Amino acid sequence: MSETPRPQAAARVSVVVIAYNDAAHVGDAVRSALAQGEAVGEVVVVDDASGDDTAEVLAGFADDPRVRPLIRRENSGGCGTPRNDGIDAAVHPYVLFLDSDDLLLPGAVDGLLAVAAEQRADVVAGICVRRELPEGRETVWAPSLYDVSQGATLPGTVLDGIEDHPEFVLDTLSVNKLYRRDFLDRHAVRFPDGAFHYEDFVFSARVQAATPRLAVTDVPVYVWHVRRQAATLSISLRRASLANWEHRIAAHASVVEVFRTAGRPALARAAQTKFLDYDLPMYLRELPQRTAAYRADWWTATRAHLAGFEAAAVADAQAPGRWLHAGLAALPAVPEGRELTRFVELAAPLPRLVPPYPRAGDGAPVLSAAPADVPLEGLAELAPARLPVAVDGSVAVGASTRLTLTVHDLYGRVAELRPTAVRVVFTERVSAAELSLDAPLLPAEEGWTATVSLPTAKLLRAGRLAAWSLRAELRYADGSTGDAEVRAPQGFAGRRGMVLGRLGRVLLVQVVASARRGLVLRFAGGAVGARQVVSGRFKRLFAMR
Repeated sequence: MSETPRPQAAARVSVVVIAYNDAAHVGDAVRSALAQGEAVGEVVVVDDASGDDTAEVLAGFADDPRVRPLIRRENSGGCGTPRNDGIDAAVHPYVLFLDSDDLLLPGAVDGLLAVAAEQRADVVAGICVRRELPEGRETVWAPSLYDVSQGATLPGTVLDGIEDHPEFVLDTLSVNKLYRRDFLDRHAVRFPDGAFHYEDFVFSARVQAATPRLAVTDVPVYVWHVRRQAATLSISLRRASLANWEHRIAAHASVVEVFRTAGRPALARAAQTKFLDYDLPMYLRELPQRTAAYRADWWTATRAHLAGFEAAAVADAQAPGRWLHAGLAALPAVPEGRELTRFVELAAPLPRLVPPYPRAGDGAPVLSAAPADVPLEGLAELAPARLPVAVDGSVAVGASTRLTLTVHDLYGRVAELRPTAVRVVFTERVSAAELSLDAPLLPAEEGWTATVSLPTAKLLRAGRLAAWSLRAELRYADGSTGDAEVRAPQGFAGRRGMVLGRLGRVLLVQVVASARRGLVLRFAGGAVGARQVVSGRFKRLFAMR
């Protein structure tokens, strides 16, 4: 270990980088911290007993006195202990965390420091960008909190604790924030030690329970790299393992206990509500991809966890979360077939209730048929924008791509609103480019129907595979609207083949259903596109091994 340096006058921040067997990326992470300028007085890099060339990469920074490698002799089994080591070693007034495979954005430290000084803040939170690799698609983490274009209202505000804004429990990241070190020390805020996964959840709860003066900003701070094709997946991507869900449940239980112990019962309830609205649907919608044994064990573990939820926390959840909670409580065993599909699609990012639409003996709408009769309480009061409407789509591809939609009635709610038109939005998954088409909705045997068509050439992307998801914006007679993901109809198993485009061009076409039954269109033209399709197929096969 290097000697502890004396703080320099201009330096204000210790950046704590943690690394384990990440020689390929840790150098870039360190350089992104050093590039922040003289406000960064040190970059404390905690190597958690790596077995690769991480130590050699860090040795390459020996000429920069700001880089302080701390080499652990035994692996801790998690991320908490090395971060704690970094906090304890830090010598500057502020601490910022950075993972070895991520980056700090230019100007992040100066931007956060300026807000900290102006607002006398204990914690300053900025924007984290999730960057999907290798595609490069970027989204803002927790957009409801940070993305003003998505309706976020907190950026630019200062909170003395978050009890007036319990929605902030959604932000469980530690890496998008600047912390006053004496605040962490004064309140004994540290990460869980050892092989504790989702340690960020507990650390964030401990920070929030200590009632910090928290400044929320629109400063771009952090790039979170999501490498779905990495040889070793990050913890958040290992959802195919039941242990991953069990770790998440354990972390969530610890969060609730942190808030209760600190005398913050409202935040404990908010954390349970967040679990129903966010964590539960994220895993439930992937159940069809799992084995029968996984599904059975997942259902048992989840029911046991939800049994301890407060009634007030359940009541505060959005309708899909409340209904899923009721379904899990009522059904001792995981449903299969069409019944499981109803749960899965209700857990989609744009939730939907799919036909058939069962009713209890008294005619009340229910999520699951008898003997459970899980009631859909509150369905009649949902605003049009919140209705979980199901929209099916069928596709015909040639020189033109034609999409025919069927909008299903939802226990009479859609009929009450009198749907008049639909806007179909095609979103390209890599670039996030959008194409939209409008069409009238016409009464049909199973609800309402509409057809849109566009030249297939508009859906191609030069030199690569293009994948498009589909969304339907429904327009009602009173001017209200609602969104629905276009889904694959019941029994659809996907279609792959070749078609002739304009000028006789051969196109490879895949029309597939996602795990949650969303309809996805994939197009590849020419030799380059064909190679990408084949390469992608082999990568998926390799990933399944």
